[in-house]
Amino acid sequence: MTAAARQEVLNLYRKIFRIARKWQSASGLLQESTKEKEYIVDEARKLFRKNKKVTDLETIKECIDECKARVEIGLHYRNPYPRPIYLPPLGLAIPHSKVLRTQEKLRKQAKPVYLKSYDEIS
Repeated sequence: MTAAARQEVLNLYRKIFRIARKWQSASGLLQESTKEKEYIVDEARKLFRKNKKVTDLETIKECIDECKARVEIGLHYRNPYPRPIYLPPLGLAIPHSKVLRTQEKLRKQAKPVYLKSYDEIS
C-alpha cells in the first residue's frame, strides 16, 4: 500500500467515526439515533478489519470508492443502512451450465459499488 492510499484510508476511517459521533436519526428520536450510531461504528470496524490485509492497489481503490459512496448515500438519505437493490433472479438453470454462469455474471455486474464488500446472498 502506498503512503497516499494509507493516508486516504485513515482519513475515511476518522471521517466515519466523526459522522457517527454527530449522527442524528431522521426521526430525531434519541433511541434510534443511538442505535444508528452503534451500527455505523460496528459496520465500519467490521469492514475495515475485513479488508485490513488487502495490498493490491486496485482492490484498495475499489474499497475506498465503496466507502465514499456509502458515506455520501448515508448522509444524503439520512439513513446509515445499505440501500436495497434489485438483482436479477437466478432462474431454473442446471448447475454447471453456461446459463447459470451467465446469470451469476449478470448478478455480479448488477451489484452497485456501495455493496461490493457484501457476500452474495441467494
